[in-house]
Amino acid sequence: MAKINGNEIRPGTLIEYDGGLWIAVKTQKVKPGKGGAYNQVELKNVTQGTKLNQRFRSDETVEEIYLEKKDFQFLFASDDMLTFMDMQTYDQIELQRDCVGDQAQFLQDGMKTLVQMYDGKPIGIALPQHVTLEVTEADAVMRGGTAAPSYKNAVLENGMKIQVPPFIDAGTKVIVSTEDGSYIRRAE
Repeated sequence: MAKINGNEIRPGTLIEYDGGLWIAVKTQKVKPGKGGAYNQVELKNVTQGTKLNQRFRSDETVEEIYLEKKDFQFLFASDDMLTFMDMQTYDQIELQRDCVGDQAQFLQDGMKTLVQMYDGKPIGIALPQHVTLEVTEADAVMRGGTAAPSYKNAVLENGMKIQVPPFIDAGTKVIVSTEDGSYIRRAE
């Protein structure tokens, strides 16, 4: 086990906190006008399934639990279950969608993921840092509005809404961060 700072907690990180085993489902870095920055983390208890919202400052440390990580391929989603296949044994496992959290929206058929196992039981996944998605809708560009860089609303093929630069149109493939869902760049 190793200690990590509170600002290093990412979705999928497993920590020991308050006497329990918790997995980070969602994280948001907050920099208020007054006071120090902190990481707002939504935690889910691995054994009981309860959720907790907690603030971690960068000077706080928590115990990170290391898991067995195995390569799996995402096959399909049905209702609230996600089906994955072990890349070596071809065994299939199912995870509940809420176990994966917001990361489920980035899953694509055939995508390789790391499934995190604790005592031989799957408890979460780790996605690649970036995914390529197609823009299905994009707002029109407002001409002459400002000289400053501006962004417009767009909807991706997975139904997610993000902000993109004005030169991105419907049908364009873009690279999106799986950590916070933000636009990175246009795909080649």
